[in-house]
Amino acid sequence: MSANKVGRGLAKALGIDLNYRNELNEEIRRGESVYSSQTAGAYVEEEPRSSEWVQGIIPSGSELATYFSSLFPFLHWIGAYNLQWLAGDLVAGVTVGCVVVPQGMAYAALAGLEVQYGLYSSFMGVLVYWFFATSKDITIGPVAVMSTLVGQIVIKAEKTHPDIPGHVIASCLAVIAGCIILFIGLIRIGWIVDLIPLVSISAFMTGSAISIAVGQTPALMGITGFDTRAATFEVIINTLKHLDRTKLDAAMGLTALFTVYAIRSGCTFAAKKYPGRAKIFFFVSTLRTAFVILLYTMISWLVNRQHREKPLFRILGKVPRGFQAAAIPQVNSTIIKIFVSDLPATVIVLLIEHIAIAKSFGRINNYIINPSQEMVAIGMTNILGPFLGGYPATGSFSRTAIMSKAGVRTPFTGVLTALILLLAIYALPAVFFYIPSAALSGVIIHAVGDLITPPNVIYQFWRVSPLEVPIFFAGVFVTVFSSIENGIYTTIVASIVILIFRLCKADGNFLGKVKIQSISGDRVVGDHSRPMLDNGTLTKSGGSHEDAISRNIFLPLNHADGSNPEIDILEPHPGIFIYRFSELFNYPNANHYLDQLTNHIFEKTRRTNHQSYKRRGDRPWNDPGPRRGKTEPDRSDRPTLKAIILDFSAVNNVDITSVQQLIDVRNQLDKYAAPSTVDWHFSSINNRWTKRALVAAGFGYPTIPQGEGDASIARWKPIFSVAELGGAVELGVSVEPVGDEKRQGAGGADADKINHDSDSLSSSSDIKGDSKPPQVTGAYKRSAVVVNGLNRPLFHIDLTSSLQSAIANVEARASSDAALLARLHLPESSV
Repeated sequence: MSANKVGRGLAKALGIDLNYRNELNEEIRRGESVYSSQTAGAYVEEEPRSSEWVQGIIPSGSELATYFSSLFPFLHWIGAYNLQWLAGDLVAGVTVGCVVVPQGMAYAALAGLEVQYGLYSSFMGVLVYWFFATSKDITIGPVAVMSTLVGQIVIKAEKTHPDIPGHVIASCLAVIAGCIILFIGLIRIGWIVDLIPLVSISAFMTGSAISIAVGQTPALMGITGFDTRAATFEVIINTLKHLDRTKLDAAMGLTALFTVYAIRSGCTFAAKKYPGRAKIFFFVSTLRTAFVILLYTMISWLVNRQHREKPLFRILGKVPRGFQAAAIPQVNSTIIKIFVSDLPATVIVLLIEHIAIAKSFGRINNYIINPSQEMVAIGMTNILGPFLGGYPATGSFSRTAIMSKAGVRTPFTGVLTALILLLAIYALPAVFFYIPSAALSGVIIHAVGDLITPPNVIYQFWRVSPLEVPIFFAGVFVTVFSSIENGIYTTIVASIVILIFRLCKADGNFLGKVKIQSISGDRVVGDHSRPMLDNGTLTKSGGSHEDAISRNIFLPLNHADGSNPEIDILEPHPGIFIYRFSELFNYPNANHYLDQLTNHIFEKTRRTNHQSYKRRGDRPWNDPGPRRGKTEPDRSDRPTLKAIILDFSAVNNVDITSVQQLIDVRNQLDKYAAPSTVDWHFSSINNRWTKRALVAAGFGYPTIPQGEGDASIARWKPIFSVAELGGAVELGVSVEPVGDEKRQGAGGADADKINHDSDSLSSSSDIKGDSKPPQVTGAYKRSAVVVNGLNRPLFHIDLTSSLQSAIANVEARASSDAALLARLHLPESSV
């Protein structure tokens, strides 16, 4: 209480009006009887308070416990681990382990590092990830695109900081990027990845795959003498120029690449021909990379065992045993300055590749991932990996696909894969010595080939959204002719520009009504009578559907939604307009929406008082009227503006700019309709804060034009939607005064005026400001409650109730004005 007094005192001192446009404290009388407890439920909707919003974002004790528990998802399933799960994980773990060893070494070479660093990164990725994973299919480790970015940074650093080893820079990059991603995950804003559209991801993957494949072609052919990390088009030109430098490496690389594709094609064909043995062919196809590497390692050993010092073609050479690079990573400002400009691209690549793959395989295998928690997993992997010599790692598409098809059951399979890697790091370095570099290039080209978006998918993009296809090609071309980073930025920026353009230039629709019926086969659905009043109670329909046989729907007058153009869509009512927002209603598009609204109204209506300008000089410059000697064009066939209904079904929130522009348009149209005023009705508002904003602007409840007083209240007809307490029926009714006031039933004249626009039952009468408290009588006395608050009668549950209310009040106003003119013995044209 004291805090409330302090707040009011402070507001008074600062000149703040706490009752600014408060419909509950408004001094103007609007028929206070509607707040009576004798109405249908007497529900008065309260505004949301800022304290509610603050309480909604402050976590409770149980929510904090849930948050900390969610950081370690394995705790929820590890207790149920069983032998059947272990069998599936063992097969998948060994399978992926055989694939990740050659891929890890190949990607390390792509990153400009010695091959053992790829093994270190792979080991820590699969070992750490399962603690934080929400995906059972993902395997974290070195990937082609990230390795390419690291390689570009390392090559650049060799020129500017030759004293700093490449693996030190790569480890520092992993730590910094990991900390950023971990922070994003811990504060649970993983939804930011959703800002990157699919077309950007596809363009990034395709452009990167082309760039990587082209960059590996010289090594595949044994061609040297130029920079293979230059722009892709330059590498293509230089490769063609230096084809005469092709060496024996080409024999190893090209045949290895051919063998990998031949095994995959053969297994695919055999699986279709012999479906009973499809599982066997799958594992043979999966292990093709390991098989090819072992085969060409054996060939290399046979050829080069006598030429260890000068091999006939390039081989990996000595690979140290164990974790020789295990140390605390160096993180300082000097190293960070080397890659700071590449840090945004690094974070984006780590995120979008992993999250996109995790979501995709989650949908395929019927489970949901938590993007924020996946970021925690990526962050922890990249923070801890450098302690063993790892460089930036993320989810791998090819290894994830293998893991999924191999029958993985839980994320624990990463531990089993780690054991395979541990064996490779300690037991197989001697074998790695003879691996041909050209064969590794062939493995890389084969791996990235699956990342290229096929033409059929691009055609599907065109069918869905033609405007986004140029973005796809722009991203690919920029990647090919510039760099992977610029390709990423191009697609993201272009997608955001299109999104903003669509938002700013969103067009609303003016709606009309159409009476329809539902047909099932050769009969009309709901052929029995609708719910009726029977001795003061609501009776159920005996038909197959409780809706009436026919009902009104609302369609765009211009058939912009693709509805049948042969349908004759009727105007809602002379002088009444229904406008539906197609997108959000916020500051970027508010002006565009409202310009469309006012322009249409000016075109379809006439000014209420065409003699409002007594002298020519009183006219505004932007409405100069006809030239001298000319007369105003005859618009007597057009109606005057009476009411506007805004459909907010697509609007989730509003802001200061959009509401202020709505106020400006209201004032503008009130001048256009003077001396009358325009009624503003709102339909399907789904957000309490939106209602609060509109109420603060003076919408949602009727206001009294200056000087009219109780005369305006006398002709205001409040109509509300009510629902049966059981929730089965929703009716549009008018709140009834009791006592000496006359009640007009469902068959009354006023009801007839309303019911021709809806199948809902309604009854109405005039409400006077000094009448006795109203109540809902008969069937509604205790069986129904209002849906929306009585204090906001111009906020309606749907377009039907909005149109009912608008028509009822327009006709009530016309009747009141006609009666007034009759008493004053004036013609109706004086209105």
